[in-house]
Amino acid sequence: MDKVRPALQRDGGDVELVDVTDGVVKVKLTGACGSCPMSTYTLKQGIERTLKQAIPEVKEVVQV
Repeated sequence: MDKVRPALQRDGGDVELVDVTDGVVKVKLTGACGSCPMSTYTLKQGIERTLKQAIPEVKEVVQV
């Protein structure tokens, strides 16, 4: 999360880790990211991609 957080914060948003179960990471996008129409892209191409590269056990990142 710390790798993607600075980019989100520059745009007025942030990310909170909610839960991790069986390789599924649940996050909450907050601030500007919570209501941004690009949040799905940010979630999949930014957060999920970065986490999968760093932690191979991550299967998916979902927004709650």
